[in-house]
Amino acid sequence: MGGPERDGWRLGAGRQPFFALCEESDGPGTGHGLSKGASLCGIPGDRLTVYRGPFDPTRNTACPDCRAQVHGDPEPTVEDRLRHRVRGAVPGPLRAELLAALKQGARVGLWVSGRAAELVRRHVRPERIAEGGALVEAVVRADRRLGLARVVHGTREFLVFLPQDERPFVARAEPGP
Repeated sequence: MGGPERDGWRLGAGRQPFFALCEESDGPGTGHGLSKGASLCGIPGDRLTVYRGPFDPTRNTACPDCRAQVHGDPEPTVEDRLRHRVRGAVPGPLRAELLAALKQGARVGLWVSGRAAELVRRHVRPERIAEGGALVEAVVRADRRLGLARVVHGTREFLVFLPQDERPFVARAEPGP
């Protein structure tokens, strides 16, 4: 993937590295950050239960050793990971606009995966799709597994569709409530 310094890309002020949330399987309750197959504090991956969500070092249930590691680890952020995926997306003005927004510090507000029809039903209002609607309809009809990310930057809302075994594509939705 390359480092975040590549191509003039730098972490914006206040941005933190992304670590998945995990707990020790036989001792749940304390949140740990996952990095390279183990917790940041050194618990091996085979003793961890990993959750689909970020480790939040500010929570009072966060492991103090993992909390201390967060600020010095060079792991890419969720925004960096999405940017890497978007670079390989179907070319077009929306892709270029989203890459520029991510470079300026836009935040990923949602990144989920599942069956296409279910994700669109739960997280996308098709009537709000302003650009890329035909691609969205095609992926919903196919109803394969995919990832879906939402990035809001100013008044623009981008939806990134990450179908398995196909190129990602970017759609734009009208701002909503």
